[in-house]
Amino acid sequence: MIDDLNSLFVGEDSTIKGAMKQMDKTAKKILFVADEDCRLLGTITDGDIRRWILMDGDLRERVDKIYNKEPVYIEDGISKKDVRKRMLETGVHSLPVVDGDKRIMKVIFWEDVAEENIEEINKKYSALNVPVIIMAGGKGSRLDPFTKILPKALIPIGDKPAVEVIIDNFLQYIAGDIYLILNHKREMIKSYFDNNSFNYRIKYIDEGEDPLGTVGGLQFLPKDFPDTFFLSNCDTIIKARYDEIYTFHKENMNDLTIVGSMQQTVIPYGVVKINSGGELSALEEKPAYDFIANTGMYVLEKIVLQYLPIKELCDIPHLIKMIRERGGKVGVYPVSEKSWSDIGQWESYGETVKGFNL
Repeated sequence: MIDDLNSLFVGEDSTIKGAMKQMDKTAKKILFVADEDCRLLGTITDGDIRRWILMDGDLRERVDKIYNKEPVYIEDGISKKDVRKRMLETGVHSLPVVDGDKRIMKVIFWEDVAEENIEEINKKYSALNVPVIIMAGGKGSRLDPFTKILPKALIPIGDKPAVEVIIDNFLQYIAGDIYLILNHKREMIKSYFDNNSFNYRIKYIDEGEDPLGTVGGLQFLPKDFPDTFFLSNCDTIIKARYDEIYTFHKENMNDLTIVGSMQQTVIPYGVVKINSGGELSALEEKPAYDFIANTGMYVLEKIVLQYLPIKELCDIPHLIKMIRERGGKVGVYPVSEKSWSDIGQWESYGETVKGFNL
């Protein structure tokens, strides 16, 4: 159970953007919509917000536009065994406990009633036999001088290199093969994995001496490679349900799915707008702009590899452009701002290390 119960409550008049930020702070994927007397009105999840964004919904709208008004709840006094059973039956991993007036007394999470954590449950029942390719051939020049010594893939996050943290995240949901595309300082990366013991085996794809861009190395995949696969940069860490990302990709019949992170940039100045005559038409003080950033994680269909130029440089934007020009479908799966850690530059690397409580 969470200590600060109020942090899980949100009012009907709260904005969707406010609810999204509150979820990030609590590190939970659900909030409980309640009135002033803490009476349960409904629930709002990260999935509700994601669907709203994909419908091009305005994040400034109130949560009453999207929250579930028929929430699952339990009354006080139910045994731990029955709570666990209810969670398994409903697929809900957090249940509010209410009194006779539906006032929320506490919230019980899966980890409160089960010996296995939710990641283990997810892995046991939804492991995907889908390969993962990690692009680990770049020079990582944004992390100089660190990357003058180590390849970017081996930059430490605590007691593990970045690429191992990324692989560990995938292995919570995926049981497929792991591939590394190598170029710069390839032997150091091979040495790390070949001389340490892991419960998985790495397969290497060597680009050769000439860099081929972020996706050019995909042309060296074997002909019998599976139809669908994950692709990730070696400097992007995503905390999300990878099985849900895969399902979204398949259900929407995308040729390529970009995992995007919802971001906000505040301009630290007053922004002036002028008309054609040079006269002020508007003045906005420190405006904030919402956008979805490309995290560097994707799900692809093998069929798009036919667009790759042979032994020529090709980056992901160029591949995406070719897919769309040929009538293919490119989708976006949004995750929250704090679900993404970009360790490819010093400022964000430092924030990531702090986020891992190191």
